[in-house]
Amino acid sequence: MNTATKLSGFALGLVAVFGAAYGVGQVTGPVAPAADTRHDDTGHAGETAHTDETGHGQSAGAHLPGGLLVSDRGHTLRPVEAPPGEFAFQITGPDGEPVTAYEVAHDKRMHLIVARRDLSGFRHVHPELAPDGTWRVDSPLTGPGVWRVFADFTPGGGEPLTLGVDVTVPGELVDRPLPPPATSTTVDGYTVTLAGAAQPGRTSELTLTVSRDGEPVTDLEPYLGAYGHLVALRHGDLAYLHVHPDGAPGDGRTRPGPEVTFLAEVPSTGTYRLYLDFQHDGVVRTAEFTLVAGATGGAVTVAPAPTPTSTSAPAPTGGADHGTPGHGHD
Repeated sequence: MNTATKLSGFALGLVAVFGAAYGVGQVTGPVAPAADTRHDDTGHAGETAHTDETGHGQSAGAHLPGGLLVSDRGHTLRPVEAPPGEFAFQITGPDGEPVTAYEVAHDKRMHLIVARRDLSGFRHVHPELAPDGTWRVDSPLTGPGVWRVFADFTPGGGEPLTLGVDVTVPGELVDRPLPPPATSTTVDGYTVTLAGAAQPGRTSELTLTVSRDGEPVTDLEPYLGAYGHLVALRHGDLAYLHVHPDGAPGDGRTRPGPEVTFLAEVPSTGTYRLYLDFQHDGVVRTAEFTLVAGATGGAVTVAPAPTPTSTSAPAPTGGADHGTPGHGHD
């Protein structure tokens, strides 16, 4: 079994592969709109189904974490053809047409998050919307592998949604095992520590503390409406968790560091990968952590980024040269 197959296996049966190229690689998983079951779990009419990437309906009462579905509440994430080096997609609405109206959330109308299925190569970018409803951005898929692409948005007049689809970039793969938990991580000379407790089924408070050269950083700059932006992905199926900052710049109580506090809800015991974006001296940086929730009393631990190790993989079959996986912001 080659590495790409192993990565695809993390989808836990959610992904079906089909061969359509979209400039940066192959999209995996059907992108059919969600069906309306007209019945809830008790058989009553009126419940709208979710569609997972096997094409099977899921009751809206299932309360799945974000990012596991390519289509939800009538909205579907559809990658479209794009020139080499660019990534493009549309969100289609219940009428099947591209959505062109979006609400602003966290200072942007669209947050595009990507990560390889081994949870390396994290990128968080903000595409530009064309009048026809197509979102375009320099490709954040920075190397070979199976990538999970998340569109985090709020359609005009609607509720927040996070949709996800897999995209395969062919080429020689690099196996990056998930780092073990540790107590802190460093990025570009900054040390970030994480404290708190995470228990499934309840809101957990996670506090990240930023320092540089042994001194606390007390002048963090607002980024996306907060002093930090945190994304959490569950190891295995890459469920996307909504994590909210506790407080906001200018609210009279939230200080610009060194501590940034978030409220998180983990849906299950297990291992999660956290990505903290923070801005200082005009530059956005990402600190990565491994968190184990529930199994050991909810203790939160963190880990530095892994050291890449080469592994054999099929030769490239097409697509652009995307360089080395890494972090990025736009």
